[in-house]
Amino acid sequence: MTRVFNFSAGPAALPEPVLRLAAEEMLDWHGSGMSVMEMSHRGKEFIAIHAEAEALLRELLAIPANYKVLFLQGGAIGQNAIVPMNLLRGKTRADYVDTGDWSKKSIKEAGHYCTVNVAASGKGSNFTAIPKQDAWRLDPDAAYVHICSNETIGGVEYHWTPDTGSVPLVADMSSNILSRPIDVSRYGLIYAGAQKNIGPAGLTIVIVRDDLIGQALPITPTAFDYAQQAANDSMLNTPPTYAIYIAGLVFRWIKDQGGLAAIEAHNRRKAAILYDFVDSSDFYTSPIAREDRSLMNVPFKLRDESLDAAFLKGAEARAMKQLKGHRSVGGMRASIYNAMPIEGVEALVAYMKEFEASNG
Repeated sequence: MTRVFNFSAGPAALPEPVLRLAAEEMLDWHGSGMSVMEMSHRGKEFIAIHAEAEALLRELLAIPANYKVLFLQGGAIGQNAIVPMNLLRGKTRADYVDTGDWSKKSIKEAGHYCTVNVAASGKGSNFTAIPKQDAWRLDPDAAYVHICSNETIGGVEYHWTPDTGSVPLVADMSSNILSRPIDVSRYGLIYAGAQKNIGPAGLTIVIVRDDLIGQALPITPTAFDYAQQAANDSMLNTPPTYAIYIAGLVFRWIKDQGGLAAIEAHNRRKAAILYDFVDSSDFYTSPIAREDRSLMNVPFKLRDESLDAAFLKGAEARAMKQLKGHRSVGGMRASIYNAMPIEGVEALVAYMKEFEASNG
């Protein structure tokens, strides 16, 4: 069996030990005689899997007791609507910071439910930098302030936590959750699609402070009401059971690596290898402001874009997949989430050097 280095932005690579364990348990989970896929979500076996996954996530992120952890469906795009449905709480306005494509999607969707104030935008830098907070124009009467903590397409990341005072801070952390420690208590709500650092597509994590739930808009479907889901342990409807199982295995794997502090050190090392090479080369370039560069998604360009196709073909031949940049920005993008080993980044840099030597 040959495994490639998968640089996909999502669904993304999973830790190989997790995949091997899931394969071993596919037909018979812990002597139950069933696959997790076949279990009732009301049965004792799956309830134990669910409880362990939540406990591990709470431990890894040091989630305070006054926060609910929900395992939902619909992805981050679904949460773009579900967040305002639940968090407006009688207010009519919300603040959003626009740092790229995913922020724009959130802004557009929220506009169906409230008046959106774009408190700051990265448009002036062509979305290559995070707007400094002293330039934000926050509305003190906003229901919440929304950010995208890491723009998967553009490659900018918050390496700081905004101060929004008494207004709850909401973050779409789909592409950098569990990549480093965070102070959950600084946020009112965190949401994340699973398919980057957590597990397979189909699961969405929501971490929400208790006092922010229970006042959903009357139009809110019951399945999208955080209070209803919290009261039913995320099992108001059938949850994505297998995805929760895999997420639990990933949480255990992260703990076994030494937790989020160790994961952050690993991620910083990987990113430095790639960024340092790009910065040392006249053949490649990174458009992102250094202080805002993502540790998860590294966009880079060949100065001669006519060589892009040849670069990608060569990478494919060397078992390096999914390096083509998003169509909206072009160039290349290496997504180096938690499961990407150092060896994958080292192999990419070695190939980049080889390609430059042949074509520079």
